[in-house]
Amino acid sequence: MLPLYRQDFSAHLSVHGRLPALHRAALIHEIDAAGIRGRGGAGFPAAVKLRSVAPGRSIVVANGCESDPFSSKDRALLELAPHLVLDGIQVAAQAVGATEAFLCLHDRTRSVQAALAERRDATPVKLITVPPRYVASEETALVRFLATGDARPTGKSPRPTERGLRGRPTLVQNVETLAHFALVARTGADRYRATDLVTVTGAVTRPGVLEVPADTPIATILARAGGSVAAQAVLIGGYGGTWMPRSLADPLPLGREPGLSSLYLLPEPSCGIELTANVLSGLAAESARQCGPCMFGLPAIAADFADLLTGRDSTGRLARRLPLLSGRGACAHPDGAVRLAASALRVFAADVRAHLTSGSCRARAGVA
Repeated sequence: MLPLYRQDFSAHLSVHGRLPALHRAALIHEIDAAGIRGRGGAGFPAAVKLRSVAPGRSIVVANGCESDPFSSKDRALLELAPHLVLDGIQVAAQAVGATEAFLCLHDRTRSVQAALAERRDATPVKLITVPPRYVASEETALVRFLATGDARPTGKSPRPTERGLRGRPTLVQNVETLAHFALVARTGADRYRATDLVTVTGAVTRPGVLEVPADTPIATILARAGGSVAAQAVLIGGYGGTWMPRSLADPLPLGREPGLSSLYLLPEPSCGIELTANVLSGLAAESARQCGPCMFGLPAIAADFADLLTGRDSTGRLARRLPLLSGRGACAHPDGAVRLAASALRVFAADVRAHLTSGSCRARAGVA
């Protein structure tokens, strides 16, 4: 799916051929049979989402914002294979009977603009620049931004598939997911071979985006990126992801944990509690400030982690606060922060004890 160099429309067609004309039921059946799930972090079955969109007056929104600093897979895809994403938008439009489509990005890349200029699609695609904020790429925030210019989530009900932009059913789908739609439409589920784009950073000699077969073990991915054998912990899924000890993470396939397809291998010596505290502070600053868990809960747990770094025992407060935040927000923003914080307390328990007993851990003290 991801070529070594950017493909213009002619090169794209020479590799993939033109899209076949398929009816809604046939397209959704193939996507279902291929087992495609959303690649934006939630992992929701794509066919279920497609079936929930009433056909005829619907709208397609392609989400290429990629707000998580640990992920650059969507940017790589849009830079190197923009036509595959644009094909996927057309497939989605066929599947839900859409007459309008939007491609939402934080930056108007020349690659995407050039690709749009090369095409004349049945469903025109409008390129939209979205503010570079973390919560701005949440699906209800994108719909709200398109309608009002305010890129904040609107809550969990009704979903955009039921009532979205201008009150019409709206499919919001990640650009990598859409690229897989384009592949399945051409090959059918029987010949489709699922792959994942994964961003690998941290203690690796070859950081960047890799394309790997689905269910590739994390150890194999890290080895391809030249991962350090000394690194003991890995963050799976970015800002809203999960810390795991390297020994437990290595045999797992990437999609086992919630979050984006990203791996951050913690360098040695480094303090996982310090990095987590910085991320939680960033998540608190990115709050939409619309509900209690975001307005008050996220700054509170960020402050609790800051206290840990200076030797003040906030573990009791965290034990009480974290369960109160999960599932309570207007969007999933607090859930990711809770998942990250709870996993850090488990994986870096020894560092927590060191901070509480001596005010610092081995990494911060400069001890290897």
